[in-house]
Amino acid sequence: MIFCICLHLADTHAAAGLLPPIGTAERAHCYKWLIWMTNTLQAMLMSYFYPERWVDAGNATGAAQVKAHSEARVGGMLEQMDVELARHGGQWLGGERYSVLDPYALVLCRWTRGFARPARDLPALGPYLQRMLERPAVRRAVAREGLTAPLV
Repeated sequence: MIFCICLHLADTHAAAGLLPPIGTAERAHCYKWLIWMTNTLQAMLMSYFYPERWVDAGNATGAAQVKAHSEARVGGMLEQMDVELARHGGQWLGGERYSVLDPYALVLCRWTRGFARPARDLPALGPYLQRMLERPAVRRAVAREGLTAPLV
């Protein structure tokens, strides 16, 4: 659902430049990361938060195992994002320009705040998430929602 909202916002607010121009390599790069986040990272986070969906009813041991495996896999996925940020050296997930990738990544990384190794602890993701938290719109959203620390 977040994926669809990101595309809708980018399309309905084209002047904001939330996606690179159609037909560019940069646009394809953004699509790649949007789809990866929704089909890979978010999907694995869902198995972490709802492990009972993957085991027989009442199988608390199995659910705990699913949760542990999911956290480990999410850790590897966070490392992929960290590597991408370090690779291009830009301020944002897509490079130098803020895009729809960034609020989506913030939401997903926030979901890891209770992990043994949350996104904020990775060398490139940590500073990136702090840049996101400093954005005025993010500050307003945090205040409006009454979110408390740790934010990510």
